[in-house]
Amino acid sequence: MDKKDLTKKERLTRYVAIMKLFILIAMIISASYLIYRYYPDLIDKFQNIEELEQFILQYKAFGIVIYLVLQVVQIVISVLPGQILQFAAGYIYGFLPGVILSLIGIALGTVTTFYLARILGKDAMHVIFGEERITKYIQTLNSKRSYTIMFVFFAIPGIPKDILTYAAGVSELKLMPFLLISLAGRTPALIGSIAMSRLLYNGSYIELVILSVITVFLFAFCIIKREALFRIGNKLYDRMIHARW
Repeated sequence: MDKKDLTKKERLTRYVAIMKLFILIAMIISASYLIYRYYPDLIDKFQNIEELEQFILQYKAFGIVIYLVLQVVQIVISVLPGQILQFAAGYIYGFLPGVILSLIGIALGTVTTFYLARILGKDAMHVIFGEERITKYIQTLNSKRSYTIMFVFFAIPGIPKDILTYAAGVSELKLMPFLLISLAGRTPALIGSIAMSRLLYNGSYIELVILSVITVFLFAFCIIKREALFRIGNKLYDRMIHARW
C-alpha cells in the first residue's frame, strides 16, 4: 500500500469515527427531545411517585420488567430524574426487593450506556485529541485519586452523575472496575432513599427521623475518618488494577 492509499484510509477512519460520535450525540439529544415532545406524561410520572407507582402496577407481574426498563432508560437518557424511581421501588416492592431491583436496573443501565459510548464515541476521542494526549489522559484516569473522585462523585446524592458513564465509555477504563465503583458509590444513598420511602409508605415518621439522624452521623463519620477510608480505597484500587477483568 502506497502513501496515498494510506492517507485515504486514515481519512476514512477519521470520518467514520467522527460520524459515530455525531450519531451518539444525536441519539441522546433526539431521545430526550422525543420524550419531552411526544411523551410529556412520562416526564410527569417521573415527578409524581403516586402516578409512577400506578403506571408500574398496572402491568402486574410484568411490572418488574417495566421498572427495570425505566431504570435503564433513566440512566441512558440522563435528563430523566432517577431519585423518584428508587422511592417507587420502596413503595411497590418493599425495602430489600427494592434495593436489589434498583441495583440490577442501575447495573444494566450503566453497562448499556458504557458500551453505547464505547462503540460510538471512543474512536473519535483518539481522532480529536490525538494518541499522545489520550495516553496522558488514560494515565490520569487510571490513578488512585481518579478512582476516589469517581467514587465520591457517585456517592453524593442529588447531583447528575449518569453523564460520567458516557465519559468512562469513551475512555480506556475497564467496565468491571468502573461498574463496581459506580455501584458502590450509589448504594448508600440508594439504600437511604428506599428505606425512607418505605418508612413514609408505612407512616413510620419517628423511625424516619431516626434514620435521618443516623444518615447525618454516618456522613460526619466519613468526613472525620476520610484518611482511613482513602487507605481502604487505595487497597481496593490495587486489587482492581491488577485484575484481568
